[in-house]
Amino acid sequence: MNRKMTYCWLAALAALLLAACSYDEEMEVCTLQVQLVYPEDSVDPYAGARVELRDAKASVFVDSTDAQGVARFTVPPGIYEASSSEVHLTYDWRYIFNGVRSLIVVSPDSANRVDMALKMSRKRIVH
Repeated sequence: MNRKMTYCWLAALAALLLAACSYDEEMEVCTLQVQLVYPEDSVDPYAGARVELRDAKASVFVDSTDAQGVARFTVPPGIYEASSSEVHLTYDWRYIFNGVRSLIVVSPDSANRVDMALKMSRKRIVH
């Protein structure tokens, strides 16, 4: 083979390798909103309650609620479990809230908004 033909083969091989390596590396993600639902006669939604989201591989995503009691996540599609355990203090009461919501399906074509009911216990603070 002559030198010119060798360069042509090398150029073709390089183009083939570069074409084979071009792929889309973007991961598809979805948004999920978890609305904490507090028991009646307890407290109004508040900012700062911790919400954890766990997938089947045990990856954990954490966010805090806004003033309306909503935590927002951006996660890959999948099946998740949301949980929250929070102590909230007022002047007269110590509230303890716990909640779990399982089998949350997150996909690009679903609503991706869930309500999570919380259980409550409370203790009076003596001044």
